[in-house]
Amino acid sequence: MFFLELVMTPIKPKISVEYTEHATVVTLADERILEEEDIRAVQTSIMAVIGQAERINLIVDFRNVQFLSSAVLGLLIRVSKRIYEQNGQLRLCNINPKIHEIFKVTRLTKIFDIYKDLDSASEGLSQAD
Repeated sequence: MFFLELVMTPIKPKISVEYTEHATVVTLADERILEEEDIRAVQTSIMAVIGQAERINLIVDFRNVQFLSSAVLGLLIRVSKRIYEQNGQLRLCNINPKIHEIFKVTRLTKIFDIYKDLDSASEGLSQAD
């Protein structure tokens, strides 16, 4: 008789979701979003949140993120496109200064609405569906 021992790695959530009066706040849980597997997990999670509403005001909070790959920028562009197709709004906040520099160099600061913190990102949002 053979016994197979599986070592299960605990699955750590890639995002946390909070629903406020005027926005859905997605906080990225990982300090490093570098591996393709992590990026796919974040994408799957965020797209599921977006798919729950006809129109969404989404704030992505980067408070935990210290490192990310350029593939995350592509993910954010896809998320942005999906939200704007639904007449929603996307705002980013709490971005580490080094990561913010990447947004500046790639001119993504012209595409994304980036705010210092969650409070400022929440200001002026109208009721989403």
